[in-house]
Amino acid sequence: MVVSTTYLVSAVWDEEPPATARAALQTCVLRLRRLFTKYGISTTTIEAVPGGYRMHNDAETLDLVLFRALTSRATAAGGAGEELYRLREALSLWHGPPLANVASRMLRRDAVPSLEQERLRVLERVCDLELAAGNCHQVLVDLYDGARRHPVRERFTEQLIEALYRTGRQAEALAEYRTVRDRLRDELGVDPGAGLRRLELAILRAEEIGGPQAAVGPAARPAVGPAPTPAPGPAPAPAVTPAVAPAATPAAQPPAGPDLPLSAAAPDALPAPSARPAEPAADSGWRGVPRKGSGRPGLAPVPGFAGREGDRGAIAARLTSADGPRLVVVSGAPGIGKSALAHQCAYEVRGEFPGGVFTLALARPDGSPLTLDEARELLPGPGDGGDGRRLLVLDDAAGAGQVLPLLPAAEDAAVLVTSRRGLAAVVATHGGAVHRLDVLGPDEAYALLAGLVGADRIAAEAQAAAELAGVCGHFPLALRIAAGRLLTRPGLSVADCTAWLAEEPPARLALAEDPRLSVPEVFGQAVGALSPELREVFLRLGALGPRAPLTDAGSETELEQLVEAGMLEDGPPGKPPYRLHSFLLGYARWLARGPLPAAAAPVAR
Repeated sequence: MVVSTTYLVSAVWDEEPPATARAALQTCVLRLRRLFTKYGISTTTIEAVPGGYRMHNDAETLDLVLFRALTSRATAAGGAGEELYRLREALSLWHGPPLANVASRMLRRDAVPSLEQERLRVLERVCDLELAAGNCHQVLVDLYDGARRHPVRERFTEQLIEALYRTGRQAEALAEYRTVRDRLRDELGVDPGAGLRRLELAILRAEEIGGPQAAVGPAARPAVGPAPTPAPGPAPAPAVTPAVAPAATPAAQPPAGPDLPLSAAAPDALPAPSARPAEPAADSGWRGVPRKGSGRPGLAPVPGFAGREGDRGAIAARLTSADGPRLVVVSGAPGIGKSALAHQCAYEVRGEFPGGVFTLALARPDGSPLTLDEARELLPGPGDGGDGRRLLVLDDAAGAGQVLPLLPAAEDAAVLVTSRRGLAAVVATHGGAVHRLDVLGPDEAYALLAGLVGADRIAAEAQAAAELAGVCGHFPLALRIAAGRLLTRPGLSVADCTAWLAEEPPARLALAEDPRLSVPEVFGQAVGALSPELREVFLRLGALGPRAPLTDAGSETELEQLVEAGMLEDGPPGKPPYRLHSFLLGYARWLARGPLPAAAAPVAR
């Protein structure tokens, strides 16, 4: 199909094209060809023809073509397992909103909605297949995200309610139903659909819902192909949109062979805010769910925790000081173990807080921050816990603006905050101490692997284990992911696992079951939270030569902002003023070969 020059001018400049629009369009095409060349796509992909341009696309050059091909193969699959694998593989090509960095009102109106509908139909089918297979825990993250982002798309809410009910969370399932019912009545003046009403009735009657017997054959499959495109011209695709994240979702992998692990047993997906006691999760730290109520019944040590003795002792001494309330901030790079340290410290000092230990995660599983109203609602009230001093852990704060309004409600509680940011405004106004975490030492990394995988297995390949820790950059997140792969393959040697991961650590250090156990996902969220200017500076850091000073990548102000965001470190006295963790540097170099993550939603103030 030939796309006319008139259509392209309208798409780029909407209704206000400049007088030199056609010449400027030629420049845009030239820049796009150069961009294609940078990513290994032939410059002849875009062909100038009389009246406009023609673009030759196939599954090798355009993600949208590959996405549609995979969904077609999934529809023709002979079994539910193969269909689910193909659809997951197709979804892995989506790394953020389409056209996230394109300002065209026409394309956002005409192209983006149909593209998004294609993705949502596939996601709904994936969730249906997961629920039919009984994988209710594993699909909760997708369902919470879908239900929150698309509140009037009732199918996601139906699936979420079913998953909650089938995992023993009857009260939460009913609360979800009532929330969407009230929203529909208040905003649209309608009642929930028949499917939601049947679910509510089944839950109230304590009936069995769903299960592996649910239909997953061809007759049960909704259409997951492309929706009709209302406007002429080629539909944009993620592959040529530089603002799309490279692997915001762990890429789908082929079935595991005899030598390499596909995935590891991951913790249950984290639900949205609720009132249950927190349970430990085996990620780079210990992510408590946004909850209120005494944390003591569910408080447990972090699985396999190792090292950080100096930090643990200093934090414990400050939190338990007899002088009164104390504030401690634990900051550092993404995946460096801030949550793990905070929750291990909370566990170790729990006996000093008769009023209870409370955990409030300030971020949802997808990394988006809670609003202040949500956080305030989840803070423990005066009647929660017992009498006496309390400890409040505020986990994964997006910034000082999210923490400061919560501190007055903490009253006499000691407060332990984790954040990638240093939260200078918090300690400047309320006092306290800041612990900036570095990577684990070699002995600590070895001990973490031994505690997770097993001391005997690690000791049998001690040298390979040390090399594995090096491949992981001594980052707790990466070490836990590597341990998860080893645990799922008892016959896999540490040396073979290390060699495989070393080929491309940023891409391969990811477990498909949980986005929190994914280096591309966790680091991508951190980069996506940066301003566009700082993301470009971080990208330039990855493109620097091995001996180039980091100051070549940006101004001092920009580098200081990266330090505050946890993506860069101050250098030691007498040394260069800035340093970048080797593992983050490897990620930056890997990122430089692909498009940057899309910007995150702004933090609620």
